[in-house]
Amino acid sequence: MNLIFDFLFGQYSDYETVDIILEIVAVIFGFLSVWYSKKNNILVFPTGMISTVIFVYLLLKWGLLGDMMINAYYFIMSVYGWYIWTRKVDETHVTPISKITFNEKKISIAIFFATLLFVYLVYNAFEKWTSWVAYVDTITTAIFFVGMWLMAKRKIENWIFWIIGDIISVPLYFYKGFTFTSFQYLGFTFIAIFGYLAWKKNLSKNLQTA
Repeated sequence: MNLIFDFLFGQYSDYETVDIILEIVAVIFGFLSVWYSKKNNILVFPTGMISTVIFVYLLLKWGLLGDMMINAYYFIMSVYGWYIWTRKVDETHVTPISKITFNEKKISIAIFFATLLFVYLVYNAFEKWTSWVAYVDTITTAIFFVGMWLMAKRKIENWIFWIIGDIISVPLYFYKGFTFTSFQYLGFTFIAIFGYLAWKKNLSKNLQTA
């Protein structure tokens, strides 16, 4: 039992207690945010903003620039998404769930490659190309940037990007030594799958009643 515990949480022996508590709090609010997103509930944004602010602090402290940039971007896009989700398209309806348009596909591709370039330049500037983790970080950052933008636009395809990014992040964060965050992404994967199914059902219902 001790061997399993040490394998999962041994890396925390060198961490400050306050940082461990902050990571757990960030994980809890992260779960709440994804859960509210699955429910198509506006609370996805305030809960997500609390989680991302904490993670920006922790990841900056731990020197994980790619992950820190992801969370800083999440915070900015949460403000944008909060506005989009509450914006009325007419007198009684707010922005509905919809499918991605051709122009939005082009923007998504542009965001993906622009993010790859941006992270590459940042990692070069700080000489962070020290292991294979940096390369995976670059790809997951680009995936999550697109996913967050699509979620802010209330596009159902956002879940596909979350699922892919979450699956990659589970072993990645465990390898980095952040077991709680790894568990968070494992939970995110399942919630994202159910989120996609729930949004798809909602979208089909809206199309039938349109």
